[in-house]
Amino acid sequence: MPSESTQHTLEPAARTWWVYMVRAENGHLYTGISTDPQRRFRQHASGKGARFFNRSPAQALVWQEICIDHSDALRRELAVKALAKPAKEKLIRLFADAEAGTDTRLNRDCAADPAPAKLD
Repeated sequence: MPSESTQHTLEPAARTWWVYMVRAENGHLYTGISTDPQRRFRQHASGKGARFFNRSPAQALVWQEICIDHSDALRRELAVKALAKPAKEKLIRLFADAEAGTDTRLNRDCAADPAPAKLD
C-alpha cells in the first residue's frame, strides 16, 4: 500500500478554471470558460475554436475571472451570458480598473459569489 505522501502525488492536479470575455472586431462579446484564457484567446484569434468568430475575428481578451472548479466556472459563465451588454461593458471597465490598480472590487473568485454583481 502506498504511503500517504505517495498517494498525494498520484492524484491528478487540480485545474484552475476561468470565465472570460473576448471582444470581436464587430464589437460583439463572446463569453466562455477555459483553464487558460490567454491560450484560448490565441486559438480564437487564429480562427480555431468557437464558430462565433467566423463572422468577425477575435480582437481582444477583455475580461477574465478565476473560479474554483469547472462547475463554478459553468455557473458563472451562464450568469455573465445572462447580463445585458451594458452590464457586461461595466464588468469589463471594472476589470480594466482593477488591472490598473485603481479599483479592487473585482479581485475575487467567482465561487465567492456566483451571481453577477449589481453593476448599477
